[in-house]
Amino acid sequence: MARVEFDSTKKPLDDLLKRARDGLIQLPDFQRGWVWDDEGLRGLLASISRSFPVGAIMTLQAGGEVKFKPRPIEGAPPGSANVAPESLLLDGQQRLTSLYQTTMRRSVVETMNTKKQKIKRFYYIDMARALDEGVDRIDAFVGIPESKIETRNFGKEVVRDLTTEEAEFEQCMFPTNRIFDWNDWLTKFAAYWQYAPDKMQFWFKFLNEVLSAFHQYQMPVIELGKSTSREAVCLVFEKVNTGGKKLDAFELLTAIYAGEEEGFLLREEWTKIAKTLKDAIALKEHPLTRLQPTDFFQALALLFTRDRRLNHLAAQLPGDAPAISCTRDTVLSVPLGAYKQYAGALEEGFKKAGKFLFGQNIFWFKDVPYQSQLVPLAAILTELGDRWTQEAVRQKLAQWYWCGVFGELYGGAIETRFAKDLADVLAWIDGGPEPTTVKDSAFRPERLKTMTSRLSAAYKGVHALLMHKQARDFLSGQSYNQTSYFDEAVDIHHIFPRAWCQKMGIPRERYDTIINKTPLSSKTNRIVGGDAPSAYLARLPKQGAASDAAIDTHLESHLIDPLLLRSDDFDGFVGRRQEALLGLIEVATGKAIYRGVATDEPVEDMIEDEAEGLEAAE
Repeated sequence: MARVEFDSTKKPLDDLLKRARDGLIQLPDFQRGWVWDDEGLRGLLASISRSFPVGAIMTLQAGGEVKFKPRPIEGAPPGSANVAPESLLLDGQQRLTSLYQTTMRRSVVETMNTKKQKIKRFYYIDMARALDEGVDRIDAFVGIPESKIETRNFGKEVVRDLTTEEAEFEQCMFPTNRIFDWNDWLTKFAAYWQYAPDKMQFWFKFLNEVLSAFHQYQMPVIELGKSTSREAVCLVFEKVNTGGKKLDAFELLTAIYAGEEEGFLLREEWTKIAKTLKDAIALKEHPLTRLQPTDFFQALALLFTRDRRLNHLAAQLPGDAPAISCTRDTVLSVPLGAYKQYAGALEEGFKKAGKFLFGQNIFWFKDVPYQSQLVPLAAILTELGDRWTQEAVRQKLAQWYWCGVFGELYGGAIETRFAKDLADVLAWIDGGPEPTTVKDSAFRPERLKTMTSRLSAAYKGVHALLMHKQARDFLSGQSYNQTSYFDEAVDIHHIFPRAWCQKMGIPRERYDTIINKTPLSSKTNRIVGGDAPSAYLARLPKQGAASDAAIDTHLESHLIDPLLLRSDDFDGFVGRRQEALLGLIEVATGKAIYRGVATDEPVEDMIEDEAEGLEAAE
């Protein structure tokens, strides 16, 4: 359960920066790098010089339950990495690092311009402009190239040369990296101007109206106490870190585990696991090639919490037994010891999941109906061990899997279903009742008429079932196994070609559905072209030396009535094939499909992964 302890206060800016320099304030290792640009740096300095608020920072007291691996802020002295931090900076990294880089270090600041090009700058305050009320304060803060020579007209004209301290004194350009250590610079500045009263008055006005703002600045600080739980820390971090990319549970676990055991690098562990899973099947782009670390850790959380629940029940402990869970909070609460205990077995479970998908004629990662369904599948297979090879067990696994696909049950927030799947399917295999996923699954006949996108899980499901049913290529008569699938560039294509349908005035919503599509090799699809079925069927015997009778047999393996196709009867074909596909789905799910009139709207195609893009299936 998330538990938060916090305190709010204000702390002097220079004290916070010195603590960062000394390693007493560090970053949790999951924080991303410092990325502010030149304009942002100058704007921040200008705001501080006017005593404007720049937002609060949030820290976490070190030494509590949460043991993130720490790292110093960027630019801190090397020795700071050897210091045990007192606080970890959760929010305010960019601001505090920017101020540290520009006010505490003597080195050049590596930043970027508005075009995101890397540049190196030393920062100065134009003292006269800073005291001019008619000048926007940000314009008084100047970034000078690393050479300390500013030019224009492609370097032909020198605008400002600050390569010596004397030049700084002459031009009254105060370096921002002396803001908290200005005494020595002032002494030399006064001596350069021979203590001229007007220059000394000018200096003290600058000190009182500009530099004093930095020395007196109080930064609001929210400090989370040591007793704050890791779930709360991660949740709070994400709430305040709205400007960056959301961190996933794996990134947070990487930092947590590194803090629990010196030298433990979870990212390297995952790299090895991912490589093993990719190499487990000797084909590129197979169903496990896009497995994400969060998928793996959700499955691991299922195994960990299931054993925890069973142990509670077996020991007859008081109170409610803990639930099986794989929510984000649960994943973050999985201890390092549990990872070490379950990771090896789970890796084998995912290998079995890949083999299971191959057994269902799902050979390519883009053909996996639901990537998310791999999570409970792998956990179930891990628990089953070698039992999954038994025919009765495999049949139940397949029925559960296809019920999930054609019930379209894994497209939303499904962590609760994952937990039920693990318990229900294992109990069902041991003689218990049907799993909730099997009970919940329902498919309407009209749904086939709305399935047009290959991003739909059910669309992919029909594609796989046709190959699993030993559909044979129209031309070669070859069935589609893992070798021919890739060698022959098999994909799902129109049966009544798109061009012919458009010529005949058939609406796209009728010809572009899964009813009018089937797996074909690229060679066969080229022969099909855009002609009427009767025309391309007449060409096939000449190309493949197969008889019309053999080709009719191939068509029937795709649940296509040869007579309707040869007579170019689109309406008759659609009605007959829709019914045949419904029968195919009924066999896979083990559930009868109601043929009555639907009373609600058809389900929209689910977009499983927007990153894949809307591929045109042809």
